[in-house]
Amino acid sequence: MSQEQDAPWWRSAVVYQVYPRSFADSDGDGIGDLPGILSRLDHLERLGVDVVWLSPIYASPQADNGYDISDYRSIDPTFGTMADFEELVAALHARGIKLVMDLVVNHTSDEHPWFVESRSGPDSPKRDWYWWRPPREGFAPGEPGAEPTNWRSLFSGPTWQLDEATGEYYLHLFDTKQPDLNWENPEVRHAIYAMMRWWLDRGVDGFRMDVINMISKDPALPDGVPGDDGLGDGFPHFICGPRVHEFLQEMHREVFEGRDRDLLTVGEMPGVTWEEAVLFTDPARQELDMVFQFEHVRLDHGPGGKFDPQPLDLPALKASLDRWQQRLGEVGWNSLYWCNHDQPRVVSRFGDEDRYWRESATAWATVLQLHRGTPYVYQGEELGMTNAALATPEDLRDVESLNHLRHAVEAGMEQQDVLAGIRAMGRDNARTPVQWDASEHAGFTTGEPWIAVNPNHGWLNAAVQYDDPSSVFHHYRALIELRHREPVVAHGDFTMLLPDHERVYAYERRLGGTRLLVVVNLSGEPVAADVAPSGELVLGNLTGQPGSGAGTPADGSTAPLPLQPWEARVYLDRG
Repeated sequence: MSQEQDAPWWRSAVVYQVYPRSFADSDGDGIGDLPGILSRLDHLERLGVDVVWLSPIYASPQADNGYDISDYRSIDPTFGTMADFEELVAALHARGIKLVMDLVVNHTSDEHPWFVESRSGPDSPKRDWYWWRPPREGFAPGEPGAEPTNWRSLFSGPTWQLDEATGEYYLHLFDTKQPDLNWENPEVRHAIYAMMRWWLDRGVDGFRMDVINMISKDPALPDGVPGDDGLGDGFPHFICGPRVHEFLQEMHREVFEGRDRDLLTVGEMPGVTWEEAVLFTDPARQELDMVFQFEHVRLDHGPGGKFDPQPLDLPALKASLDRWQQRLGEVGWNSLYWCNHDQPRVVSRFGDEDRYWRESATAWATVLQLHRGTPYVYQGEELGMTNAALATPEDLRDVESLNHLRHAVEAGMEQQDVLAGIRAMGRDNARTPVQWDASEHAGFTTGEPWIAVNPNHGWLNAAVQYDDPSSVFHHYRALIELRHREPVVAHGDFTMLLPDHERVYAYERRLGGTRLLVVVNLSGEPVAADVAPSGELVLGNLTGQPGSGAGTPADGSTAPLPLQPWEARVYLDRG
């Protein structure tokens, strides 16, 4: 059997992320739901994706938009019913599309029955299901500095919350309403595995696992190196902890081994290194199929973190992605993404959302989608949706942004300066409703949307793009078709070209005698790229090029290759 025939199905697949709250609303309450998703499946089939990753739809108080789960085996009424879910699974499968659920098991909601029982007292049989600790020695409960460790929460402030009734603290790496589960307790692990098997028995095709590399903490819970705010960096003590590989191998045995269906497992892993990622994704170790790493989307973070954005250094981006391409190319596997529910829109972040909106959106798409790995498309990305219009604190909905705003202003920063960072990098940018048409609320809802629709939906929407062969939507379709059609995209090796060029991103993929050359100008100025194309121009993003309206033959260009602002070219040479 050939390498391509023997490869896992997901190497040639494309995954589409649906954030249900903002995808499509069927009942007019302003919040997206499962029947809404069902009503838009023609869009996904037309796009050509193979898998839908569904962000959390479980019962939840919605403190973090569903990433705070109060019942793992129930559908939140906001999104519909279990019957709606079963109908969606069946409809997707009928179209040949798999469904991957979001798995959030580093933490639960503080309203989950497990935590309610755990909180009931030190003698509770579930006390050890979460991380409870007394105040620091020499401190009274609630006294400043009494927290058991000095760790800083990923959502601002300390990671420990005092429970007044017992005088002890519980650990929450995220919001106070998201207490961390104690994976050291085997009862916790096996309750989670049983829940996962329950969903697989209902037709789910795998899981995207939220911050899964945080499930193993150093049991000593040592202090971290303190920063200017007096809080410490706990990352070395809860990222890829001492038992994380053991836990994931156990999960594989207990949940996935012996299943007769093709499943997909992907782990979201903040702070993961490529060395660790190789271990997580090595098939022989039986842990995960692929991981989400964050190195490339942190390159534009300044000294103040994500809300201190800096201009992107393109050679640094190339060096980062090239390193991951090479290191995970033969043993493990890459997940490819620019956007998701936690990242701002790529066309606003790295592109030109004004003069060269379409060209820059399709340029960045071309760069990413033809790398070696499994590409992920976040809802609206295939339309070139831009960042939101976040002008005031009242426009914000995201708990991370709201917490950051409060803490930063309390620390003496000017509100307008804090808002500028949130405007550029806040998660609400990704969470505005999908822009289906030019109607009042973009075809998302007949009611008042839970977060404002982007004002540019009058011209930037799916309805306009469906009939425009040069649209962003059709360029994504062409990229997905190319991956499905040409084995070199899914299975070829990867060589970065022009690594130090500050405006051009170029690489080649090779499989046997086939060569795929990708050359993209990521700037608003014309440029000449020192590459030598050969074969056929199979895809471009300027009008008149293949994939952008009307096909043209290869132009026979030789190095240097002239490129217009934000121009992308893809050449295929079958040798």
